[in-house]
Amino acid sequence: MVDVRYDLAFRLYPYEKSADQEAPARRHPVVIAGGGPVGMAAALDLGKKGVPVLVLDDHEGVGQGSRAICFSKRTLEIADRLGAGEAMVRKGVVWNKGKVFHGDNRVFEFNLQPQAGHRRPAFINLQQPYFEKYLVDEIRSAQNAGAPIEIRGRNAVTGIEVTGDIACLQVETPDGIYALEADWVIACDGARSPLRQMMGLSFEGRVFEDNFLIADVKMKADFPTERWFWFEPPFKNSGQSALLHKQPDDIWRIDFQLGWDIDREKELDPARIRERVDAMLGDEVAYDLEWTSIYTFQCRRMERFRHGPVLFAGDAAHQVSPFGARGANSGIQDVDNLCWKLDMVIRGAAPAALLDTYSEERVVAADENILNSTRATDFLTPKSGTSAVFRNAVLELAGRYPFARPLVNSGRLSVPCVYDGSSLNGPDISGAPQVSRPGAACPDAQLATGYILDRLTGDFSLLCINNTDAASSDAQMSLHIVHLDTSADDPAGALTERYLGDLAAAVYLIRPDQHVAARWDHYDPVAVQDAIRAATGGGDHD
Repeated sequence: MVDVRYDLAFRLYPYEKSADQEAPARRHPVVIAGGGPVGMAAALDLGKKGVPVLVLDDHEGVGQGSRAICFSKRTLEIADRLGAGEAMVRKGVVWNKGKVFHGDNRVFEFNLQPQAGHRRPAFINLQQPYFEKYLVDEIRSAQNAGAPIEIRGRNAVTGIEVTGDIACLQVETPDGIYALEADWVIACDGARSPLRQMMGLSFEGRVFEDNFLIADVKMKADFPTERWFWFEPPFKNSGQSALLHKQPDDIWRIDFQLGWDIDREKELDPARIRERVDAMLGDEVAYDLEWTSIYTFQCRRMERFRHGPVLFAGDAAHQVSPFGARGANSGIQDVDNLCWKLDMVIRGAAPAALLDTYSEERVVAADENILNSTRATDFLTPKSGTSAVFRNAVLELAGRYPFARPLVNSGRLSVPCVYDGSSLNGPDISGAPQVSRPGAACPDAQLATGYILDRLTGDFSLLCINNTDAASSDAQMSLHIVHLDTSADDPAGALTERYLGDLAAAVYLIRPDQHVAARWDHYDPVAVQDAIRAATGGGDHD
C-alpha cells in the first residue's frame, strides 16, 4: 500500500487502475519518477515534442506548504515556452528590488533588473503548489491537443533494475505491485531520491551546522513587494538573520536563522513561533500561521547525473540551501537542458552520447550553485571571530560605498548558468556582447513587435540580425530562421546592445533550450552545419 506522507493542496491526478497492472511488463519510451515542478516540466516539454511519457507520482497531487516560492526570470521564460508562464506571472507577486539591513540600519537596496526591454521580471514569488498546478493544467491542455502524456497518481517506484539499456521498474499502488520497463527513466524524486538509493549511488557534499525556521503568515500588511533581509535582526530571538517575502493570497514568508543545537519539536511549537513573529511584526498585527517548517543548509550533488538509461534531475541530482532561490530554478533548468537532447536521441537525430553532455553541463551549473550557496552560508554565519569582524566591516562599508555592496552575501540570487567551455559550443566572434556568448541563455530583448524569445521555437534556430543571406526556406538547414533588422525591429536598442555590440551584423545558432550554440559576423552555411553537428553530439546518425 502506498503511504500518504502529506496533505494535498490540489488533488490533480487521482489514482486510477491502469491496464499495465493486469499485463506483463509493458515497455515505455520515457518514465518520469516523481512529479513536482521538475517532473511535470519534463513531462510537459517531452510531451509537447511528441515523445510518449509516463509520470509516476507517489501522491495524487501537490502537497501543502509554500516550499519553493521564488521563481526566476529564466524559469519564467522556460515556462513561457511550455505554455504555463502567463498563468504563473498573473498569480505571482512580481519583484525586482530588495533591501539589506544590519540590525536597525538599512545598509542598501538593489534592483536585480534595472534594464528595460525584458518581458519577464527578475523574480516572482509564487507558492510551489500553484507553480505545479499551472504545469499540470498545461499538461491537461496538451493532452487534449494530442500530446502523449500520462500521469498516474499513487504509483510509487519501489524497485529498479538496469539491464543493458533497459530499466525494469517495480511500482506499488493501492491495488498492489506491478512491473514495467522503460527505455529511459528521469528521476525527479527529490533530495531523498529513493531511486538514487536503490541504485546505490552516492550523494556527496556538506551539511552545514545551522537550521532555519520557515513561517508562512497570512496577514494584511503595507510592506512593499521586495526581498527584505536582516543580518543580526533587531527583533527578539530572531537569530543571526531573518528574511521577509510577500506571496500571493496575503501570505508572507518569514525565515529565521535558529543555529545548530536546537530542539526541533520545541521550535515548531506554534506558541514559540508566534513569539518570534510577534517580535518582528509587533503585537498589534493580526495574522494566522499557515505553514511552518525547519530546514538545514545542505550542499550536495551526485558525481554525475546520467547512469545508463537513468537520468537524475532537480533535488534528486543536487541539493543547495534555499537562500538564493537555487533549488527549483536549477531543477527547471536541468530538464530544459535534458529534454531536447533526449528527444533528439529518441528520434535518432543524435547519438545517445549526447545525453552525457546533460551531465557535463548541469554538473557545472550545480557546482556554481553549490559554490554560491556555500559562500552565502559562510557570510551569514561567520565561523571565527576574524570572519565576523570582516563580515560586519563589509556591512558597514556597504552602507556608504557602492564598491563594498557586491561583497555582501545574503544569498546570491539565481541566474542561469553559462556553459562556458561546453563541448557543444561552436565558434565565437570578437566585438560581440559577452551576455550572448556561446553557452549563455539568450537574453530577452523587446522588439518593435513582441520579444525576441517569442521568435525562438523548441528547435534549433538561426537568428540573423542585419543579415539576409540565409534564405528563410533553406531546405538544407532544417532550421527555424529568424530575420531581424535593427532599423525596423529595434526601436529601443535592446537587440543591438545584447546581440550586436560593436558589430554591424551577426548570425546566431541557438539551441532548442534557447542557449547560444555559436555566432558569426556573417552567414556561412558550412560553418552553420558544422556547429549544428557539434551541438548535437558530432556527425550524422542512423
